[in-house]
Parts: sequence; C-alpha cells; structure tokens
Amino acid sequence: MRLLSWNEFNSCIKLITHECKNNHFSGVYGFPRGGLCLAVSLSHSMNIPLLEAIRPGSLVVDDVYETGQTLSQVLAVPNITTFVWYSKVEPQWWNAIEIAEPDEWLVFPWENRDRAEEDMKAYQNSRNQSQ
Repeated sequence: MRLLSWNEFNSCIKLITHECKNNHFSGVYGFPRGGLCLAVSLSHSMNIPLLEAIRPGSLVVDDVYETGQTLSQVLAVPNITTFVWYSKVEPQWWNAIEIAEPDEWLVFPWENRDRAEEDMKAYQNSRNQSQ
C-alpha cells in the first residue's frame, strides 16, 4: 500500500502544467472523484475553466488508470489531451505522470487513510466477483 502526500500531488500538478504549457485548452475536466481534485488544481495552475462535462479541445484528467473503463469514455471526443497521475499499465494514448504496479494499492491524499485497508479489500473483492 502506498500513501501519497500533498507534496507529491503538488509535484504532479506542476508536471502536468509544464507538459501542457504550449496547449490552449477550452478547459479542464476531471472524472469524479479523484480526477476532480486534479482538475480543480489544474484549473487554478493553468488559469483555464473547470468544465462540468468533457468537450472538444479540453484537458481531461483522472487520478489513476487501472482498467481503462473510465478514461475510454473520451476516445470519441476530438482534440483532447488526457493525463492521469498514476497508470497501472504502460500508457498508450493517454499520458501518465507516474507508473505503478498493477497490484499496488494507492491511497491518494484526499482519501480517508484510516479506511485504506478496508477500501482496498472491498475493491479487491469486487474485482474478484466480476471475473
């Protein structure tokens, strides 16, 4: 289990901001829930609107890419750039700031650390039942 810090979060925001410095986005959209934290911070850092829906020409962010189920929702939207803080597979059409092992449990700074073990077990059980 890896506990991520707010300092690591801030570094992620700085890296995404730097990587996107020459882009002109219509705004930034973050998938609920973890992507929202990134999107709000990037909206301030990059001085672009926080979007309530994905639209062409936007920056789309999420906290983690695991199965691709969430991020694949943007494949049909033209001219977008996608970033995740962590990817558990090698990035293909999306960008990742960090790569994690597929079975590594990540606890983001905005999550309840006291419930991390319980959350991990519930997630693992739900994955085992769906297979």
